[in-house]
Amino acid sequence: MSHDHESMLCRADAVEEVTDLLERELSTRGTVEMSIEDGAAGRTLAEPVTAPRDVPAHDHATMDGFAVDARDPYPLTVRDEEIFPEDQPPAIAAGETVRIATGAPLPERANAVLKVEEATVEGGELTGSTLEPGTYAYERGSNVSAGETLFRPGERLSAKDLILLRDLGIERVAVYERFSVGLLATGSEIHEGVTPDLDSPMLAALVRSWGHSATIAGTVPDEYDRTEQRIAELADEHDVVITTGGTSVGEKDYVVRALESLGELRFHRVRIRPGKPIAAARLPDHDAVAFAVPGKPVGAHTVATLVMRPFFVGDADPLPTRVATVTSDVGIGTPGFEYAVPVTLDGERATPLGHVDSPLQVYDETFDPSVLSSSTRATRADGFVITESDLSAGESVRVIPYHVIE
Repeated sequence: MSHDHESMLCRADAVEEVTDLLERELSTRGTVEMSIEDGAAGRTLAEPVTAPRDVPAHDHATMDGFAVDARDPYPLTVRDEEIFPEDQPPAIAAGETVRIATGAPLPERANAVLKVEEATVEGGELTGSTLEPGTYAYERGSNVSAGETLFRPGERLSAKDLILLRDLGIERVAVYERFSVGLLATGSEIHEGVTPDLDSPMLAALVRSWGHSATIAGTVPDEYDRTEQRIAELADEHDVVITTGGTSVGEKDYVVRALESLGELRFHRVRIRPGKPIAAARLPDHDAVAFAVPGKPVGAHTVATLVMRPFFVGDADPLPTRVATVTSDVGIGTPGFEYAVPVTLDGERATPLGHVDSPLQVYDETFDPSVLSSSTRATRADGFVITESDLSAGESVRVIPYHVIE
C-alpha cells in the first residue's frame, strides 16, 4: 500500500467514494413502511413521493375580509352570510360579495379578498380599495400540483418535511431499514484500561443522531490476528463496522491491513487535518461496509462528520456556515491540505481555540492539528473553519457550527 501524499484523496473525492458506498448498500437494502406520526423523521426514503392532488385543493382566503371578483366595480352587494374554513362556499353572482374568514374556500367566481381594514359597509353595500386578482387569495395548486414529485429516494426526511406530507394527505412512507453499526476501539492501552475509550461513545451518539442504531462492541489489543478476527465478527453481525485507532502507518497500526485482507479498501487517508488517516472499505464476503477512524478524539470527530457522515444521512451538499471575523493570525503547516480549525464564537468574533491567545494554548502562530486533535478541551469549540491557507486577524471566515453536522 502506498503511503505518499500523492495517494491521498481530497475531501470531495473521499465523500464521492462514501456516497458510492451508500448507493451500493441502498440498492439491495430492505424497506419498511413508517407512519409520519411514528418515527418517519430522520429516516431515508426508499421510494419517491408524488403529490396525489393539488395543494391547496381550492382557492382560499389568506385574510379575514370579503370575497370578491376584482373585476367588479364598487359598490358590491353584501350577502347575509359568512364563509368559514370548514364550509362549502356559496355561489356569488356578478356584483355580489360575501364575508370570508382566513383559510376559508373562495366562492367559484371570487378571485380576491378585500381585507376588513380596507372595507366599508353601509346599507348592505361594500366599497373599498382597488384590488388585483389574486390579492390575499391562495390559489389552487399554487403550492403543489397533482403528480409533482416532491421527494426522491435516498432523501432523509426532516421534521419539517412532515408538514408537507400531512398536507398532501400522505400518512405512511416507505423508508430504508436503519443501518446497524458496530463500534470497535483498537489499541492495547485502551484494551488494558490504561487509557479510556473516548471515541466510541461519541461516534455512537453521532450514528444515532444520524438516524441509525449503534452498538459499542468493546476493544481489541494491538494484535493483527485478533484485530482482523474481531472486525470480521462484527461485519457478520452489523451492516457497518466503525473502528477507532490503528489507522496510521506505525508498526502496530493493523486496522487498514485487516480491512485490505477482508475486503476492498476504497481509500486510506484524506487531505484534511486533523483526521487525515481515515479509511473506508467494502467487505463483500460479510455484506458490510467498514470505516476506520483515527483514534485522537477531536480528529475522529472532525473526519467522521466531514467524510463519513454522508454515508448515514445521504447528503453531501455543502454544509451551512456562519460568517464571522477571526481574532488571531493562524498559520498552516504543510500546504495541500484542508485544515479544520476549531473556533469559539462571541457574536461575530471567531477565536481559534488552541491558539496561544485562547483559553486552550496548544499552539502559537501555526495551527498544530496533531496536538489539538488529542485535546479534549477543544470540544468546547462552537464550530470550525475549513481553510487551505493562513488565516489573518480581522479576516472574514465561514464557520461550520457543530450543531449542523451532529
